[in-house]
Amino acid sequence: MMIPACLLVDLPRGEAYRLDIDPPVSVFHTDDGEVFAIDDTCTHQDASLADGWLEGCEVECPLHASKFDLRTGAVDAPPAKRPVRTHEVLVQDGMIYVVPSTDAPNLPPCVAARLAGGPA
Repeated sequence: MMIPACLLVDLPRGEAYRLDIDPPVSVFHTDDGEVFAIDDTCTHQDASLADGWLEGCEVECPLHASKFDLRTGAVDAPPAKRPVRTHEVLVQDGMIYVVPSTDAPNLPPCVAARLAGGPA
């Protein structure tokens, strides 16, 4: 399933767009013109990676400065220990589409409980 995120022209290089699905996904347009999508929630605590700082193919969480590789989801700097999930991105006719991963997300416990219907 392809989910339309936004038009490529509406996402400037060096910026991110948050796709409000469960769980949310961040779409990043790097300074080099590449487009990546990862889970929006930091695996350490409940913080939006779309609000973080983008440098090259790496995003820094705005809460505790964990860094994630946009290409692989790998943790590049602690305190996060688990990677974020990556998603396939397609650009067709100027529209950015995200194909959500079927892998289980690595969410912090408070977010996982909220999505499961439990206390946050």
